[in-house]
Amino acid sequence: MFWALRDVSFDVAVGEVIGIIGRNGAGKSTLLKILSRITEPTSGHAEIRGRVGSLLEVGTGFHPELSGRENVYMNGAVLGMRKSEIARKFDEIVAFADIGPFLDTAVKRYSSGMQVRLAFAVAAHLEPEVLIVDEVLAVGDAEFQKKCLGKMRDVSIGGGRTVLFVSHSMDAIQRLCARSVLLERGQAAAVGETRTVVAEYLLRAQAPSAAGAWIDVSGAERRGDGPARVVAVQYRSDLDETGGQPYPDGPLTVNVTVQAETACTVASLAVTLYDVHGTKLVNADTISLGRTLRLEAGEHRFMLRIPQLHLNPGVYVLGLWIAGAMDTILDYVPAAFELEVVAQPRDHGLGRTPRYDGLVTCDLELLDAD
Repeated sequence: MFWALRDVSFDVAVGEVIGIIGRNGAGKSTLLKILSRITEPTSGHAEIRGRVGSLLEVGTGFHPELSGRENVYMNGAVLGMRKSEIARKFDEIVAFADIGPFLDTAVKRYSSGMQVRLAFAVAAHLEPEVLIVDEVLAVGDAEFQKKCLGKMRDVSIGGGRTVLFVSHSMDAIQRLCARSVLLERGQAAAVGETRTVVAEYLLRAQAPSAAGAWIDVSGAERRGDGPARVVAVQYRSDLDETGGQPYPDGPLTVNVTVQAETACTVASLAVTLYDVHGTKLVNADTISLGRTLRLEAGEHRFMLRIPQLHLNPGVYVLGLWIAGAMDTILDYVPAAFELEVVAQPRDHGLGRTPRYDGLVTCDLELLDAD
């Protein structure tokens, strides 16, 4: 027998925001479905005190033939709210979802982003004691994701409500959650302070890498179901003395192989560097160049060059990102592999860059005060 979840046990306090992280297939969605009373556990039990609002999949809980307005009232009724309570919150929900012109349009005609905006607005504003949010927020654009994170923080701190949040974004998890649970193969691999749990997750997720070698990332954990995805990456610096490993304030060249299943337009192709705790440090994104990339079906290779990498020696995690128009995620690999920034000999006789002087370097001038 295959167990989707086995021996997973943890407590969540009133008003706490807890993160649920893990690779695809680790059991995150199964856990949330059990907590939402959608799936009955084969053994064991989940005990929840209070009304639960869940946002698990695009369109969940909506009737496709009903309008946005009608679905708001229907969802409120499912949560056990009176019509007067829903009406009191109605304007806030519509304003947050930003679907005003389409409020009386059948939900089946909404884009996935519009459905998510409305679903989150309903779940967050109709005052459940427990709010459960899956990775479905990734469908929304960057601005809406920021609004959602702010709202989840508000309902926890200001409203005293409990939030369970699943995400592949370690940055979002760390900003929102004091504690987290790491699931691996259906079991709780770690439960505790978010910073520690995220570090454990990243250490388990990485594949080894070497400067100058092509690294196959086609099987890396990712999200996004667009027509373009990264399948291989190569990186190196310009210094043979370091074996091609990047070094502080030196250049970093990243070659990216993208496989397009069909013709598509890429608005954003990015390479991101995180520390081992998941904090985003560098984001080299083609969107800053003000141009889009038109891909035909087939394989494409792009070179991204960072002229000066302002990172001190240490181990970092490289992530990859491809987005289409309106920040729609085509491919997102949060932790493709580790790379090491190494120190290099200086020609001024003062030795190497200190290894423990923080993560980021900076330009410095020493001026004579006299």
